[in-house]
Amino acid sequence: MKYVGMQTQISRNNMLSVLLLLMFPVIILGMVWVFLALLNYFGGGYYDEYGSVVHQLDADTVNYYFITTIPWVILGVLVWFVIAYYSNVRMIQAATGARPLSRRDNPRVYNIVENLCMTCNMDMPQINVVDDDQLNAFASGIDKKSYTVTVTTGLLNLLTDEELAGVLGHELTHIRNHDTKLLITSIIFVGIISTVMSLVVRMMYNMMWYGGGRSGRNGEKNGLSVIVIMLIGVVCCAIAYFFTLVTRFAISRKREYMADAGGAELCGNPLALASALRKISGNPGLDDVKRADVAQLFIIQPDEMEQGLMSFMNSLFSTHPDTEKRIQILEQF
Repeated sequence: MKYVGMQTQISRNNMLSVLLLLMFPVIILGMVWVFLALLNYFGGGYYDEYGSVVHQLDADTVNYYFITTIPWVILGVLVWFVIAYYSNVRMIQAATGARPLSRRDNPRVYNIVENLCMTCNMDMPQINVVDDDQLNAFASGIDKKSYTVTVTTGLLNLLTDEELAGVLGHELTHIRNHDTKLLITSIIFVGIISTVMSLVVRMMYNMMWYGGGRSGRNGEKNGLSVIVIMLIGVVCCAIAYFFTLVTRFAISRKREYMADAGGAELCGNPLALASALRKISGNPGLDDVKRADVAQLFIIQPDEMEQGLMSFMNSLFSTHPDTEKRIQILEQF
């Protein structure tokens, strides 16, 4: 019997994936227009009768260059997204250090996953393992060929069969609900935004030092270059961070509660999953990943990722609910 709310969750995740696909080109093109507008405004200008520099935005020129760049931007982003979308398995494996696990390597894990899949009538996913003495697990993939459940060696060594079944049922529910497809889409989008932002800032930095001062008034020209770099950097950072927040808003914390409920039903023992979450929260692994986007996949985010200047904002917009609340709900079943 399917647990209550599964089809609603699947439909919601599919809708959000489509919205992200539609929203992303708009954000990229908006960044391009702002970039061209700032270059036009600060890169031109003239001296008035008092010798002061007067800047003026030539909207027609900006729009002309913007229109000519639209096809190239869309093509570049599309190619980049397709490559990243279909190579997400290798990307996540490289970030986490995961390796495939066969039945021969660990019959215990393989048999538990196989039995759970038979219970919910789903295809067997790939099973990966990360050599980490700490505890964590996650699901990933976008289709039947790429769906993967990954666990750490510490998780396998510490959890009982019942607890491990609860964790694996949780991850299988993420796959069934299409949570992984939504998360992979958001990871790729944020990655592209961050990379574009870094390239723009680096390009402007190089222009300032190697080509920004070749004019009649070097001091003023270099001063303007610094201003341009600062403005573009601030705007790009703001847009990138805004997109990250929007993505985190889209990825509701309810998906973890839904996955907990599905995992509890699959393993038939909510208290076992609650016990597993308590053990994992005491020593969550995969803290060497150092990528908050990939950490969205983990059943519990490592404590190290909550440190730093942005710890308050990260917790405010976290995609994971409080672990203790999840445990309390499971114990009420």
